[in-house]
Formats: sequence, C-alpha cells, structure tokens
Amino acid sequence: MTLDILSNELTRVFLLSVGAFLLAMFMTPIYTFLAYRFKFWKRQRTESTTGELLKVFTKLHANKFKRNIPTMAGTVFVLAIVIITLFFNLDRRETWLPLAALAGGAIVGLLDDIINIRGAGKGVAGLRSSLKFLMIAGLGLGLGWWFHVLLGVDSLRVPFVGDIALGWLIIPLFAFAVVATGNAVNISDGLDGLAGGLAAIAFGGFGIIALLQGNPMIAGFCFTVVGALLSYLWFNIYPARFFMGDVGSFALGASLGVVAMLTNTFLLLPVIGVLFVIEAGSSLIQITSKKFFKKKVFISAPIHHHLEAIGWPETKVTMRFWVIAAVASFVGVMLALAGGNV
Repeated sequence: MTLDILSNELTRVFLLSVGAFLLAMFMTPIYTFLAYRFKFWKRQRTESTTGELLKVFTKLHANKFKRNIPTMAGTVFVLAIVIITLFFNLDRRETWLPLAALAGGAIVGLLDDIINIRGAGKGVAGLRSSLKFLMIAGLGLGLGWWFHVLLGVDSLRVPFVGDIALGWLIIPLFAFAVVATGNAVNISDGLDGLAGGLAAIAFGGFGIIALLQGNPMIAGFCFTVVGALLSYLWFNIYPARFFMGDVGSFALGASLGVVAMLTNTFLLLPVIGVLFVIEAGSSLIQITSKKFFKKKVFISAPIHHHLEAIGWPETKVTMRFWVIAAVASFVGVMLALAGGNV
C-alpha cells in the first residue's frame, strides 16, 4: 500500500467518523425531546437471572434511579451509523454484513426496551432471555450463511499458524461470534459510559486492522461506529443523561462479532474485547456457582458491580476498564501484525 493510497483512505475514514459524530450530535436533541415527552424511563431491575432479589445492585444504584433516566438512546447512534454507511460507505463484501448485524441486533434490543418501558409488574422487564437468544442466534445463522455461501468464506485464520479450512462449520462459528459478542456487550452495559467506551475502543482496534489489511470499507464502518459512539459518550459519561438500552448494546455487540469475522481475526476478538469476555465470564461464573453450589463467587455480578460493592467509585471502575481495553486493543493490533492477519 503506497503512502498516497493510505493517506486517501485515512482521510476518508476520518471524514466518515466525523460525519457520524456530527449527525449523532444533531439527532440527540430530537431523541431527548421524544424521550422526555413519551417517558422512555429505564426500569430498574429487581430480580436476577436466577430469580432472587438484587439487594446489592439496588443499594448501589438507589440514588441513580431516584431520577427518571431515559433509555433507548442507542437508537441515535444506530441511525447515525446506518445513514452514514448507506449513503457513503456501502459495499456488498465489506459493509453489508456488519450493517445488517447492527440493524438486526438493534431490532431485537428495541423490542426488549419497549417491553421494559411499557411492561407492567415487578422483576426483570423485557423479552425472555431464551427468546432473545433465539432471535440473536437466528440473526447470526442467517448472516453466517451469507458469509459462507455468498462471500465464499470457509476458513479461519489462526495467528502464527495460518488458515484452517472449516467448510460449512464457518456458519455456526459466525453465529457464535454474533451471539457471544452481542450478549457480552449487553452485560457490560451497567455503568455510565462503560459499554460505550469499551465498544469504541474495540471498534477502533478492528478499524486499524482493517485499514492495514487493505479493507477500507470495513475500516470506514468501524470508525463510523467510533464517531457515533463519541457523540453518545458526551452525554452518557457520569452522571449519564440517558442510557443506550438493549437497542444499542445488542446492535454494537452483533456488529462487532461480524467485523471480527470479516477481518478474519475471530481469535483476536477475546484479546481486543477482553473486558467483554471478563464481564460475561463473571456473570456466567456467578450463575453457575449459585445454581450448582448455592453460593456466590462475587458480591454482585457482573464484575463491575462487584468492584463497586467493595468500594470502587463508579467512575474509577469505568475509567480503569477503559485503560485496560485500550491496552488490550493495542496488543490485539500488534498480534494481528505479528501473527500474519494483516
């Protein structure tokens, strides 16, 4: 790649990112007006996945939920990303799949948020976990079929080893990437600025990898996401004006998994997204331990709530997680370079 070509691609990626940021900033007041007009208030969870009362969580966030905080703000950055991509960065091989994952994940999350806002009764309000899983899995399988059959991808790159042929098994692997990452980002969305910051850093890392691979449209998509998320974070950092909701977290997670598959860096996803792995893993450990051993490993799960419970301020947890995510993203890019992924 010549210096002139790289310079042109960097300029284009920068313009896409800035465009997404400005568009999201423009749309935010419109969302805010509608959110307060129609009372998109986030309902506090009172029960865990296993059905017990969330006493620690409720105590930690009692002050936050004394005021009404709108949710579904993820619709703003999702729409900004969709508009910028459709008009300025649409490509059948590079951006159709992440865009479809973003939109599909957003639809699933939107349904969940609407039920959360309008639903009646106590406990966890929203779609049943099993139904959300099936919907996201169906999305992943459909996109995986496109990836394998229409784009002709049937192998997985193993860093420092090379490509391993998987044939049709690439489809369930693709679906796993979508489901796992979608749920991991959703689980991480529990503190002001946390999930948005972690996602922006992860997409930035994959954007650099795509640029070095000579995939400018994928890079453009990644930095479009970064630009839109920076606008969201302007309002979501502590104390948050609003929350992204499942519409945002599932959209980001599903599309991040797709980007990892498109750049053939699936095995680097746990490195670049290490905080998502830790967050989802801590919840899984907690649920498993309570189910089989009738005891908790963490005071509260996922781990960001455990750190709050032992005395870390919310802002310290968020910022230290951002730092770890930035280091992990840098390590992931270096591994991609050294391992033959670029």
